[in-house]
Amino acid sequence: MKKKFFAAPIVVITVLGGLLIILAFTIKNNYQQNPQSHHPEYLSKTESVSNNSGTVDNNKNIVDGTEINTANIEYAYRKKSCSDKLIEHLGYTVSYNSDWNLPNWVAYELTAEEVSGNEERCDNFSADPEITSNAVVSSDYTRSGYDRGHMAPAADMKWSKQAMEESFYMTNICPQIHNINAGDWKDLENLARDLAVNYGSIYICCGPIVTENDTFTIGNERKIRVPSEFFKAFLRRKTDGSWCSIGFIMPNKAGNYPLLSYVVPVDSIENKINFDLFFNLPDSIENEIEANFDIRDWSLK
Repeated sequence: MKKKFFAAPIVVITVLGGLLIILAFTIKNNYQQNPQSHHPEYLSKTESVSNNSGTVDNNKNIVDGTEINTANIEYAYRKKSCSDKLIEHLGYTVSYNSDWNLPNWVAYELTAEEVSGNEERCDNFSADPEITSNAVVSSDYTRSGYDRGHMAPAADMKWSKQAMEESFYMTNICPQIHNINAGDWKDLENLARDLAVNYGSIYICCGPIVTENDTFTIGNERKIRVPSEFFKAFLRRKTDGSWCSIGFIMPNKAGNYPLLSYVVPVDSIENKINFDLFFNLPDSIENEIEANFDIRDWSLK
């Protein structure tokens, strides 16, 4: 008698294998399209208040029928794997890169009210307590030839003693040539404050641009990468409720040029840093405003 060959188990295994492949592809595709759903720290946070008519979300507004949650709208999301520790301080949020000992980006909203603060500058550069291993300290910059350059400037944090002190955490600092730190970069910081006063508030995301060729480091115990460039991106709502953005890329070398010479679309920054800026905006809005800019929206001449 011939032995019977049972094909059913093989068919079942084949079908299950196919389903697993489809499931894996679906998960990967969903991850790429909705990264924030897999990283709760990047979710837009809702701040709501209750009244007699129900719950009102203070961060949501409607643009062309699209509901936008503006909480954490200044955040960026990585396009590819990298060291990326998210740290929230009172006045800003930083994505910290422990491979570079630098921030990937620093983001915050700056309001007209905050600009008018009167807290004095503290000048106490210190290790960020959220970095529990190999934290950068101020002495890592001593005699390096580079300034301790703020990403979120101390002058933007005058509204709070705590915010001022936290702006001097070394996770908010990058090696900058003095001419840039005290010159064109400072001019860009002044522009941000003027914009906040003129328009009520702006969203800011800034940081270093580090390429594969940027191998030079400072520091003895901790090797701090020296960026070749820096970026800053602004986002704001216009009076008609629409959004606009603009970017700046500034070389880490002597400059003294008009700010207009550094202007780029936000897309140009994203292509260099491999992060998606202002990613909490709906794609239809984000794609449009990050590919274009109008200097008339930004008090630039």
